[in-house]
Amino acid sequence: MRQSVQAGQPRAVAPAPGPALVSGPDPGHVLVAGVGNIFLRDDGFGPEVARRLASEPLAFQPGVQVVDYGIRGMHLAYDLLDPVDALVLVDALPPGSGMPGDLRVMQITPEDLTSGSHIGQPHVGQPHVGLGLDLHGMDPLTVLARLRSLGGELPMTYLVGCVVADTEEGIGLSSAVEAAVPRAMAQVISLAAQHVSAVAAELTPTDPRR
Repeated sequence: MRQSVQAGQPRAVAPAPGPALVSGPDPGHVLVAGVGNIFLRDDGFGPEVARRLASEPLAFQPGVQVVDYGIRGMHLAYDLLDPVDALVLVDALPPGSGMPGDLRVMQITPEDLTSGSHIGQPHVGQPHVGLGLDLHGMDPLTVLARLRSLGGELPMTYLVGCVVADTEEGIGLSSAVEAAVPRAMAQVISLAAQHVSAVAAELTPTDPRR
C-alpha cells in the first residue's frame, strides 16, 4: 500500500516491466507512464491502459513513449533524469474519491510535490473533489518529489486517474473500471497529441517575410 496523500481541488487544462514503445525523432517528447499493481485487481488500471495503448497509433506518433512501470517507482524517477517535455501518469484512485469508474484528469505542479498535501488542478469539466492516493506502494508524488534530489526537474505533468471498486488480491479489473479504460485511453491520446502539436508549432520557423 502507498502512503496516503490527501489531494486537493482538482485548474482547468485543455505489471512488472511492460512494453515500451518509442517513436522516431520527436518535436516534443511525451512519456506516458502506466503505474499500478496488477495483482490488486483495479489497481492494475494504469498498466492495463498502457498495455492497450501499445497497440494504438499514439505509440507511433513522433515523440510519444508508452511504458508500463507497474510498481517500479524508482525506475520511473531515473527515466525522468533523461528530460521529457511532458509526463502523463495513468493510475488508480482510491474508493471514496468518486464513483467506481469515474475518471479524474489533473495537472501536477511543483507546488504539489513540496506541500505533500494537494494534488494538481482539474481538467476542464472535472468536478472539484479530494483525491487521496493510498493504493499500491508506489506513490507517484513521492517518486516525482525525488527528482530534484536526483538532479532532475519536474516536466509538465498530468495524472489520468480512475476511481477503483476493488483492490483485493486478484487479477482483472472490475466491470466499472474495465469500462473506463477506453475513456482513459482517449484522454491520454488527447493530452499527448495536444502537447506534441503545441511543441511542434513552437519549433516551426517563422517566415521572416511576415
